[in-house]
Amino acid sequence: MLDAKITPLLKPLMQPLVKQLDQWKISPNQLTVLGFLFGMLALPLLAYQNYTAALLVILLNRVVDGLDGALARWQNSSTASGGFLDISLDFLFYAAIPLGFALADPTANALAAAVLLASFIGTGSSFLAFAIPAERYQLARPQFANKSFYYLHGLTEGTETILLFVAFCVWPQHFSLLAYCFAFAAGITIVTRVIGGFKTLRHYEKAE
Repeated sequence: MLDAKITPLLKPLMQPLVKQLDQWKISPNQLTVLGFLFGMLALPLLAYQNYTAALLVILLNRVVDGLDGALARWQNSSTASGGFLDISLDFLFYAAIPLGFALADPTANALAAAVLLASFIGTGSSFLAFAIPAERYQLARPQFANKSFYYLHGLTEGTETILLFVAFCVWPQHFSLLAYCFAFAAGITIVTRVIGGFKTLRHYEKAE
């Protein structure tokens, strides 16, 4: 919901970093993998309840994740393979955070983490499944024109997910409540994406 509003605000802030990375001959794919490795450090940190350090690497992951696409556009090197790598590692990172909290306190957190992961599967699958036929029909994507594939909007998107992860680390004692609330919101996203995506594709099918 917030991604389309937040992304334009961040672009000017990233530009100096992008220029420096380009001078250092860093490739977007190298940056993607580096960001993923930073993010995955959160898993053992959360498992050992080092929430402050986990928050730092989560935020570092998100900063690098924003830079890799910007760097690809700056270098005019955006590719389908790079987009695939980026989104694949993003979803692995997203799954690692609830798992980390489940490992930190299985008794209190495991069920909520499982529910949250199920909601992630629903939002992720509806998001990615729509991108395939959207590419076929060349659907317009004005708010995410620079992305490697079609972004289907929803109540819970990347920005909301990161805010959730921040909240988890700041208030780990409320992990279960936060996870259940977000899973409910993600359920709304799943329903609206499935219905909206189905209707959109049916419209284009009938037009063929």
